[in-house]
Amino acid sequence: MTSEAAWHGQADNWLRWARTPWHDSYWYYRDSFFDAIVPAPGRRTVDVGCGEGRVARDLAARGHDVVGVDASPAMVGHARQADPGGRYVVADAARLPFPDASADLVVAYNSLMDVSDMPGAVAEAARVLEPGARLCVCVTHPMAEAGSFGGNKEPGAPFVIDQDYLSHRRTEDNFERDGLRITFSSHRYPLEDYARALEAAGFLIEAMREPGASEEAVAARPSMARWRRIPSFLHVRAVKRR
Repeated sequence: MTSEAAWHGQADNWLRWARTPWHDSYWYYRDSFFDAIVPAPGRRTVDVGCGEGRVARDLAARGHDVVGVDASPAMVGHARQADPGGRYVVADAARLPFPDASADLVVAYNSLMDVSDMPGAVAEAARVLEPGARLCVCVTHPMAEAGSFGGNKEPGAPFVIDQDYLSHRRTEDNFERDGLRITFSSHRYPLEDYARALEAAGFLIEAMREPGASEEAVAARPSMARWRRIPSFLHVRAVKRR
């Protein structure tokens, strides 16, 4: 089963997970991404791997003219239901249904690690972007994917890298929190794999951030204090060479 098919099967679980306010990390990390990584609105923003649409809705609220793209018809259906005036299409991230140089911004928020062809998705982002335009990415930090906090939630718990950091591997992780359950089907990549995909597609990395957990996040979930020592996410802004 591809990652896209697995996520299609989790669409209803993801709907509950993503739309429960302050339930997951998005609510605590989104502002650092939108404020430090995403440029001002232009003529078209493509949200790749839009899922149920929360990133597209937040981009639209910030003035972006957004088209959301997801491989799952169920996800796109949820996005359209929540945002009837928005534009959402079913398509593979590695085969976007847009002409060359038709956008000035592509956003991939926690989606590049969930597609079957990450380098192909990055190359497609480059194709639909005009020269000098930008790709903005959030992924789970490769270091965070390679280890864990020693089995407890104390702020000072040791972080143990117990996986092969340098290899690419497919994973399925089951989570349960506050009565909600979901299976995340993802690909784990080292940082170099992302960098090579950007290089091969003709991008130059313009900004890179490793945001720690905010005061707000720690106040809401004290266990997140651990993520002030180790980055949970990686934010990147890359520009397409002219």
